[in-house]
Amino acid sequence: MTDKKFPGKHISLQEVLRPLVYKGRGAVSNLSGRFEQHRHADEDDGWGNLDADLEPLRTEVIIDSSRSIINWNTSPDIPFDRSINPYRGCEHGCIYCFARPSHTYLGWSAGLDFESKILVKPDAAKLLRKELSKRNYQCATMAMGTNTDPYQPLEKQQRLTRQILEVLAEFRHPVSIVTKSAMVERDMDILAPMAEQGLAQVFISITTLDNQISRTLEPRAAAPRRRLQTIERLHAAGIPVGVMTAPVIPVLTDTELETILKAAAEAGAMSAGYVLLRLPLEVSPLFEEWVQLHYPLKAAHVMSIIRQSREGKTNQAEFHERMRGSGPFANMIRQRFKLMTKKLGLNQRDMRMNTTLFSPPGKATQLDLF
Repeated sequence: MTDKKFPGKHISLQEVLRPLVYKGRGAVSNLSGRFEQHRHADEDDGWGNLDADLEPLRTEVIIDSSRSIINWNTSPDIPFDRSINPYRGCEHGCIYCFARPSHTYLGWSAGLDFESKILVKPDAAKLLRKELSKRNYQCATMAMGTNTDPYQPLEKQQRLTRQILEVLAEFRHPVSIVTKSAMVERDMDILAPMAEQGLAQVFISITTLDNQISRTLEPRAAAPRRRLQTIERLHAAGIPVGVMTAPVIPVLTDTELETILKAAAEAGAMSAGYVLLRLPLEVSPLFEEWVQLHYPLKAAHVMSIIRQSREGKTNQAEFHERMRGSGPFANMIRQRFKLMTKKLGLNQRDMRMNTTLFSPPGKATQLDLF
């Protein structure tokens, strides 16, 4: 690339992108989504404006007036058929997040918009109570954290996740949570009593134990060691806890797989799972921008292994394949995970939730007759 100010001088992609990085944000750009007629991108106008320090990108809270709160799915490679997402968009800013493309349906970007334009559902608990009270509702484990993190920074003020948990506890409805936030500790007063009845479990997502990688990969999530501490505290409170090594990123984090599993097991994790990095739709160019900026010497290698593990693409949409990938590298990760979890005694305990206690408040049960 040639510098417009100094013809003949070549500048790297890193020099072009670095001034565009907002502190505490994962995405480098805010390119228009695939449904937009026009595409927009920042470009230096010749006056060096891109070299100026950027003002902090403020989070915009937007009310989501959805009329339902439970999301249903029939995917054969997902161990739940229902989930709740009190937020759309996520301040954690994880560059690899597969939920990013969902913002394009709203006319926004999967890049910086996804991290800064957050939709909140203030009536989430009210809607949940209504849906659980329906006469034809059949109880099964409710999943949280399947799309965006229920304990992202906004939860501290909004408290939507806590309100949802209060309803689930009242109905004695089982819940399984995935998060990369230490804020889940706040709700141990709800989760611990539920866990005693087989109604609650938590999975902590750990991608890397390297603070330097984590700082740009998932800029507003809890630090890796802090997540291990959360596993310890949940375990001490009697709450079944597991670890999700997700996603496993070729070249950058795959060498940490065994280390993460061992550290989590020592902290009290009883189960584990993993997902090989997949880059659907708009996530692919966003991730490639990120890796080119932060790890320019490894970028080509990272993207090459991703494509080798995804049949020449950066994503596979087929059931089962999308989580694990295919090819030699994917098979190696599968074997390493299997061997290490066996060595550590992970995934030996039955983590199924108790669905027999479900009872809408005010509804008589057989036990109430005695």
